[in-house]
Amino acid sequence: MDAIAPTEIELMTEIARRYYEGDATQADIAAEFGLSRMKVSRLLRQAREEGVVDVRIRVHRTVAADIEERLCARFGLKRALIAADRADAEAQRDDVALVVADYLDRELFTGATVAVGMGRNVAAVADTRGRPAVESAVFVCATGGAHRAGEPGNADHICRKLARRFGGTPETLYAPAYVPDAALRDALLRNQTVRRTLDVARSADFALIGIGDLGEESHMVRMGWFKRDEILAARAAGVVGDLMGYDFFDLEGRERNEILGGRVIGLRLEEMRAIPNVVAIASEPTKTVAILAALRTGIIGVLATSLVNAQSILALDEATRLATQKAP
Repeated sequence: MDAIAPTEIELMTEIARRYYEGDATQADIAAEFGLSRMKVSRLLRQAREEGVVDVRIRVHRTVAADIEERLCARFGLKRALIAADRADAEAQRDDVALVVADYLDRELFTGATVAVGMGRNVAAVADTRGRPAVESAVFVCATGGAHRAGEPGNADHICRKLARRFGGTPETLYAPAYVPDAALRDALLRNQTVRRTLDVARSADFALIGIGDLGEESHMVRMGWFKRDEILAARAAGVVGDLMGYDFFDLEGRERNEILGGRVIGLRLEEMRAIPNVVAIASEPTKTVAILAALRTGIIGVLATSLVNAQSILALDEATRLATQKAP
């Protein structure tokens, strides 16, 4: 797309402000600025495409505030970012990504470091429209890459897009995301280049990560990293999800790495605990149990999800706690 002249940007912004905030009609604006209505319509459309205007349905602030307060009180969160419910899975993922983008636009600061995970929910944040919020943030891969994932699913590709979207530079982790055994993983983690990049990620101010489950559509299952009998065995043992693909946990948030753990190169749960703002993103309604378990690890500082997920998490948390209290 050709660069937009500063005068055109100013005109587009002012027209958008009059139309969306001042309640002027397109005819009013056309008359005021001496433009055709077709030109006004084009500028309004361009304002949406360029991210100057964000038109979407949001959760009512009263409802969002109540849900956020309850989630923060129950799980010790700093923030809960709640998107409106959408029937379409891709639209839901995009809306959750938008509330994360809003958060980053507000909270990112010059010189900040952001550790970046893999997967579709994190990638969707990089695909949001908008203008850079800062000049010199660093977006560093917190996990390795996988050829089968393709560019959109890899942390390296996501980091590069995040750097363009929010402002800053990307840093690649030169290692595979998955290795077949713990010995090879440990050897790679001792590599000077790998260790240096992960040290940058460990000292990050923010982390953007997905919440995984063991469903058929989970990133690691789709990548074929684990055999079917391993997945079934892990489920039978009570494993319900993962963060970063490195550490697995049960419904109570306890680490359960004996079956699937030790094969992914990236940050561990305890390493993420030192990052001040761990933002976990999950849009899928099938991940309610995994989200609840992830919250119980105590690692997450900011949760981004849909309204229905947030309500389901609170209800499930209450039900499981009551069941535990009644158990002999």
